[in-house]
Amino acid sequence: MKIEIPINPVTKKNHSNIVIVRGRPMILPSKPYQEYERKCKAYMPELDEPINYPINLKVLYFMETRRRCDLTNLLQATCDILVKYKVLEDDNYTIVTSFDGSRVEYNREYPHCEIYIEKKTS
Repeated sequence: MKIEIPINPVTKKNHSNIVIVRGRPMILPSKPYQEYERKCKAYMPELDEPINYPINLKVLYFMETRRRCDLTNLLQATCDILVKYKVLEDDNYTIVTSFDGSRVEYNREYPHCEIYIEKKTS
């Protein structure tokens, strides 16, 4: 399965907001991430049920700037989005068994990400 999201990828962990809820501090994602997550919904496939079997999740990120970014933070954001929109049942190690082939590239003209979900055969 291939999912393409034609939006500049955003990490969840940068510029988080700390708010106090019932007297306790709580970390909320940044506004840019919340907006990115909301826009991603339009590109998510509607499945009969979320994927719950072992997969390799390969994600190619094409960033609009050459600014350094953390691949693991990008992958975490992508996993959270796939779980939120019920493409994946969960992103634990029994379902997402590997991220083989994932990487970050530069593409100023067309920043986007390509998500490849491949069922593990063994």
